[in-house]
Amino acid sequence: MSLEQWTAVDRYINDKMVATDGALDGAQRAAQAAGLPPISVSVAQGKLLQVLAQLHGARKILEIGTLGGYSTIWMARALPDDGRLISLEIDPKHAEVAQASLARAGVADKVEIRLGAAIDTLEKLAAEGAGPFDLVFIDADKQNNPAYFAAAVDLAHVGSLIVVDNVVRNGSVLDTETGDPTTVGSRKVIEMMGTDKRVVPALIQTVGVKGWDGIGFALVVEG
Repeated sequence: MSLEQWTAVDRYINDKMVATDGALDGAQRAAQAAGLPPISVSVAQGKLLQVLAQLHGARKILEIGTLGGYSTIWMARALPDDGRLISLEIDPKHAEVAQASLARAGVADKVEIRLGAAIDTLEKLAAEGAGPFDLVFIDADKQNNPAYFAAAVDLAHVGSLIVVDNVVRNGSVLDTETGDPTTVGSRKVIEMMGTDKRVVPALIQTVGVKGWDGIGFALVVEG
């Protein structure tokens, strides 16, 4: 199988099962026009996040890594009228692009973008008592995934779901000798998910328009 075939299957799935719209497509176009890196979740992955949020009955969502707001829109649409999503972003340009796309999608009133290094913002959220969050989506700089995961568990409650994107990285997680910080971070977060007794972990490899990767899941079972 090739990337071309994986992509073709993704397109078939999207055509048959996933209804995007002008706001979602516009968010991707705005991000591209602004020169943001093309690393957002795929259409199918965005839909998966929305379904997970709906299945979980999420009222409070934390997103680590806003980028252009594409995944943010998917998840915000799953929230009830009084639901809230806090998204953390370090780059002011990314936040500006995302804020405009959220407004066009009609979900800006449910979303707060917090600007700054996520490590610092997570500490502030804990100090504020901003949690607990029902769903946490981690999709930022991979070298800090271990710290993000640890903070996410602390900001969760029993029953919360933590989702970690890009954990397989074309299979590079098998390389125990690498010094690449993104791979090291991905390996470490997998190990943490597997040993933290407060969570029940699962991980699935994925192929598609985004290539070969994987998504990790952790259900919080102990406070």
